[in-house]
Amino acid sequence: MKKNNLGEKALNYKIAKTSKGIEYKYVKNKEYIIIPIETGYIKANDSLESIINPAIELMEESDYLVIAETPIAISQGRLIDEANFEPGISAKFLAIIWSKYIWGYILGPLFGIKKRTIKNLRKLPPESKRHKEVILKLYGWKHALKPASEAGVDLSNAPGTYVSLLPENPQKVVNEIAKEIEVRNGFFGKVLIIDTDATYKRGKKYFTGLPIAIEGIDSNKGFYAYLLGQISENVGSTPLGSSCKLSIEKSIKIANIAEDYQKSLSTNMETIHSVKNVLNTDINDVSVETLDSIVHTPAVIIRKIKDEKIY
Repeated sequence: MKKNNLGEKALNYKIAKTSKGIEYKYVKNKEYIIIPIETGYIKANDSLESIINPAIELMEESDYLVIAETPIAISQGRLIDEANFEPGISAKFLAIIWSKYIWGYILGPLFGIKKRTIKNLRKLPPESKRHKEVILKLYGWKHALKPASEAGVDLSNAPGTYVSLLPENPQKVVNEIAKEIEVRNGFFGKVLIIDTDATYKRGKKYFTGLPIAIEGIDSNKGFYAYLLGQISENVGSTPLGSSCKLSIEKSIKIANIAEDYQKSLSTNMETIHSVKNVLNTDINDVSVETLDSIVHTPAVIIRKIKDEKIY
């Protein structure tokens, strides 16, 4: 079955070739070009070859390979079926009273959080109670108090009632991919795994609610980071692992370029509320086959702009 790439018409792609004659498409921003690595849906326990092999063919020594956290986690089998969790009183309070009403109608508008987030909180489905139970069981109150996007658990790219956790040991994963690039290309690859959940900056300190982040970003702060983040600077996506020594500022800059590209795709499923529009199905009816019906972009190569052979 031919996969549907809904994002093709929206972007002004250019075409280039590698020195070996391999054709690829890319888009430009002011400083970099972004080369998408397109795949089918990466399923539980799949290898990452569908990402790594085409990336190795296209990468140059100064390039960054930026990979989203969810396909890494799913390939590791880090999936949880929320249908197996029965919500208790605490989970019901967190989902309905705390997130939907207190944050959706009082604290959210007070802190000036995104209108889209407020809208989504106000229409939280009944399933959110089970989700809060999962967060409580796995991560505790510190993360469950966050009104949405708790602990980096992804609801939007998994089938049925499954959710994916963050990858296990992302630093080890990037190092392994970087070494494979070195074996095949002759240079140690610059590889990052990122999550779209926010990193904040207050003074000279960087922090995130996510359980993990690269060195230099204070992590595992849960709700407390989210709350302090409302009066701090949101600097963008969070790098979870990096195979190369970069400043925090450069790491986040590269992560944000990748995120901005992902958001430009009409196949982007950033939240559960966007799943219906992309896959044309209700969230509870999402299957592996449905997810595999569209083109996914789990990674991008980011390259400093230079002259390209365009035809």
